[in-house]
Amino acid sequence: MERVLVTGITGYIGQHCAAELLRQGYEVVGTIRSRSKADTTRSAIARAADVENLSFAEADLLSDKGWSEAMKGCTYVLHVASPFLMAEPKDENELIAPAVEGTRRVIGAAQLAGVKRLVLTSSTFAIIAGKESGQYGPGDWSDTDANIGAYAKSKTLAERAAWESAKGGNMELTVINPGAVFGPSLGAKIDGQSVAMMTKMITGKIPMIPDMAMGMVDVRDVAKLHVAAMTAKGAAGKRFIACTAEPVEMATVAQVLREAGYKKAPSMKAPTFLLKFMSKFDPEAKGMLPFIGRKASYDNSATFNVLKWKPTPMATSFREMAASISN
Repeated sequence: MERVLVTGITGYIGQHCAAELLRQGYEVVGTIRSRSKADTTRSAIARAADVENLSFAEADLLSDKGWSEAMKGCTYVLHVASPFLMAEPKDENELIAPAVEGTRRVIGAAQLAGVKRLVLTSSTFAIIAGKESGQYGPGDWSDTDANIGAYAKSKTLAERAAWESAKGGNMELTVINPGAVFGPSLGAKIDGQSVAMMTKMITGKIPMIPDMAMGMVDVRDVAKLHVAAMTAKGAAGKRFIACTAEPVEMATVAQVLREAGYKKAPSMKAPTFLLKFMSKFDPEAKGMLPFIGRKASYDNSATFNVLKWKPTPMATSFREMAASISN
C-alpha cells in the first residue's frame, strides 16, 4: 500500500482528494495545522470513503516544523493547501506569502524525503488573469504586472515557484489547474470560496448576478485528476487544465438553481457600473472586477488524453452542491 501526503486536507478540495485516494487503496496522511481539526476532518471524509488508512500530521505552511516527519514513507504528495479568497485583502501578501513560501517549503521537504512525484493544485487564474478574452492553454501564464488581484497573483507566483524549486531534482512535478470548482462539500463546516458563493446564491444573499463566465469543474473530478496525475505516464512535467473548454455564465448557474427549486437564486444581472461602485467599499466586489466581462476558453485536450478525464455535467454539480449545503 503506497502512502500519499495530502496538504490542505481540511479544505473542500483536499477532503475529496483524500476520499478518492482511500477509495483507490492508498494510505493517506493529511497535514493539519492543529490536532483539534482531526476528528471533524475524519468524519467528513468518512462520508465518502473508509477512513481506516487515514492519519494526520501537524504541519504549517509558514513553518519548517513537522514537514520531514509528515513526509516519511510517502511515495507521492498532493499539495492542495493554499488560501482562496475572492475578497481582496488589505495586504496582498496575506495570500501570496503562505502560497509561495508554503509551496517552496513543501517541495523542499518532499525532495529530501525521496518523494517520487508531487501533484500541485494551481488554478486557471495562473493562466488567464490579466489577459483579454480568447483561448488559452497549458503554455500560457497570467500577467502578474497587471491588476489581477491578490488571489490570482498568489496562484501564479506559487506555481512559478513550484516549477523553479523542482528544477534539477529527482522528484517529478505535475500541476492541476482547476477552474471554478463546484460540487457537494463533504465537510460539515462550509468552507471554500465556491461553497460560500453557492450558499449566498441559494439563500438570496446575492441579489444580482455578476457578468462573469468561468471555466468550471466538479470537485470530484478535480480529486480524480489529482490521483490520476500521480501515476499517469506522460504527466510528469506537465500542466493540466481542469475545467470546461468554454466558459459557463454565472447566469447559467443561477438558472439551474432556480429550476431545481431554489427560488431565491438571482435572476437579474448586476450592471458593471454598480460592481465598480461597490468595489470601493466591498472587498469581494473588488476581487471580482478583474474578471468582469472577460470570457476565456481553454485547450483542455491534454487532460482528456493523458489523464483520461470523464467530466461530470456541471448542472449535476450545481444541484448536488446546493443540496449538500441546504441539508
